[in-house]
Amino acid sequence: MISNKAEHSAAAIAMGLAFFVTTTETLAQSYPVKPVRLVVAFAAGGPGDTAGRLVAPKLSELWGQQVLVDNRGGANSIVGSEIVARSAPDGYTLLIVSAGFAINVSMYAKLPYDTLKDFTPITPITAGPSVLVAHPSVPARNLKELIALAKAKAGQMVYASSGTGAPGSHLGMELLKTMAGIDVVHVPYKSMAPGLTDLLGGQVHMAIPTINVTLPHVRAGRLRAMGITALTRSPAAPDIPTIAEQGLPGYEANNFYGIFGTGGLSPDIANRIAADVAKVVNAPDMQARVAALGMEPRASTPSEFQAYVHSEIAKWAKVVKASGARRD
Repeated sequence: MISNKAEHSAAAIAMGLAFFVTTTETLAQSYPVKPVRLVVAFAAGGPGDTAGRLVAPKLSELWGQQVLVDNRGGANSIVGSEIVARSAPDGYTLLIVSAGFAINVSMYAKLPYDTLKDFTPITPITAGPSVLVAHPSVPARNLKELIALAKAKAGQMVYASSGTGAPGSHLGMELLKTMAGIDVVHVPYKSMAPGLTDLLGGQVHMAIPTINVTLPHVRAGRLRAMGITALTRSPAAPDIPTIAEQGLPGYEANNFYGIFGTGGLSPDIANRIAADVAKVVNAPDMQARVAALGMEPRASTPSEFQAYVHSEIAKWAKVVKASGARRD
């Protein structure tokens, strides 16, 4: 028989839980009641900054509160990420990072935060593929021929990247090397711009630049497209086959820009933010602006985004280990 004391205790717990649920739901419904700081973990002017500045004013309109973009670039997005990791989990400090966020887990021996515990994945904003391209002097017309050539000239062909650990241009090629069984030499640059210049000049044989940078050169015949890094063909270039459909099923090396909150953020607030970001990025005018950047709108629920981020962490950990690209 349950004592009166136990009954009272159980009732108190039930009331407390009901109060907690009601309170969090109310907070989510009223969120935000003050300006929101959107920490962009990149310098001003780049694609990550552009993604933040596309959604910030639209969210401000929806919420009736300012969404203030705060550029905190440095150390492959680690500087900005640490700021958010140490912020209150109330949804008033948010983070925009790229696919490099998932790579940093295995790239660096030590990070100033726990990637899995100190952040709440909320939603992607945009995602976009890169394009594997070769200089026209390379005697290969498609990916199959390029792989055969690379095998015949093992260790003799070189590729440019925007730097060690770059999601697409470096690790995307390292993933290709592993899956195709080829040996090509990595030449890292400080950014893709000088690497692309050398590729156009024939000083390097191939690279994987982003699609918006690549297509003008492909259309002009200055570069030869070998394959899209997404699982499906890009609406911006439907005539270019994916790498996956050319004998390497499952190959994917997309970049994404997404929003994260601090770890412990209320699921109700996370869902509210995700839903509102979806409204913003799926609006027709926004889709056109995102397409101009060579990317596609890519909103999702927090649980879907969390699953995707975890899968990316696992995938790139294997690539980083195989490439030996780990940093201290």
